[in-house]
Amino acid sequence: MRIIVTGGAGFIGSAVCRYLINETSAEVLNVDKLTYAGNLSSLQSIASNHRYRFCRSDICDLQAMRRTFADFEPDAVMHLAAESHVDRSIVGAWPFIETNIVGTFTLLESARDYWNGLSRERKSRFRFLHVSTDEVYGTLGAEGAFSESSPYDPSSPYSASKAAADHLARAWHRTYDLPVLVSNCSNNYGPYQYPEKLIPLMILNAHEGRSLPVYGTGGNVRDWLYVEDHARALFLMLARGSVGESYNVGARNERTNIEVVQRICEVMDRLRPHEAPHARLITYVTDRLGHDWRYAIDATRIEIELRWRPTQTFDDGVEKTIRWYLANRGWWRPLREASRSDSVLLSGAQAGHLLPSRGLVAEAYSS
Repeated sequence: MRIIVTGGAGFIGSAVCRYLINETSAEVLNVDKLTYAGNLSSLQSIASNHRYRFCRSDICDLQAMRRTFADFEPDAVMHLAAESHVDRSIVGAWPFIETNIVGTFTLLESARDYWNGLSRERKSRFRFLHVSTDEVYGTLGAEGAFSESSPYDPSSPYSASKAAADHLARAWHRTYDLPVLVSNCSNNYGPYQYPEKLIPLMILNAHEGRSLPVYGTGGNVRDWLYVEDHARALFLMLARGSVGESYNVGARNERTNIEVVQRICEVMDRLRPHEAPHARLITYVTDRLGHDWRYAIDATRIEIELRWRPTQTFDDGVEKTIRWYLANRGWWRPLREASRSDSVLLSGAQAGHLLPSRGLVAEAYSS
């Protein structure tokens, strides 16, 4: 199988590329624009593999995408390229509209043109997997979970842009018969995640003795999914999923934001006892605009149809992640240094008030 992975230098995309090269016989073409969150260092372990190639390109460039399909002749596309940080979408929504909506449209059109030219046999085997987020469903109360039939109700510019992309992907299947599948995942975490997201941000801030800022009371709930479990789920969808269907991917690991931060502090206390207690660094800041209260995923469909189960519990996955960041300073330190000049919105109540990234709020949106 020849697979184009868009956004393959990002957090989830790089995990997908590593999985495909290490665990399957697929040939992989990684197409990535290399924005601030794209990092080829995350792919060093597979960069020299003869089944892996990298193409620096923008998915919004229609001619470039058409050339890419013509040259590589893929059997499948795994579309992960996206702008994904909610705070950044609140500060400036345009890159999210451009990449997540226009880019998805461009990629779908390129795939459709290519697919229409295939033989009947290759047409029947081709798949386009559009990778999305549970944030498109909006927020939950204290009970219930998102299923594949849950209505869309996005709250942020980011989630609205992903919802639009999901609708485009489904429309290209229903209108043009393009063999599309859609996945909606819960919050991912694990090695190689850009340090603006909640778990790596808290790990590195705790390691450096910096403030651990948490939105509101820290009571917002997320369902946490280890990124390598997610990569395996995506390949199962591509290989065995039903065309036209959606699959929700979650690990049934619900935690409040403050529970996540406290767990990180507990592990850091054990691994770095001379700096304990790390919980003394926790601070509470004004909540963000449109902050969804709770997400939870009902993963019954993928569990039954594709026999997928997560391998990592939350506690084990978090400890593995902490140990990885502490052991891989060479990967994250350049990102932290580069981000000193970067900034994002601190909180919804302070719209337009930007602070350096060392004061980033505990960001819970990690898909």
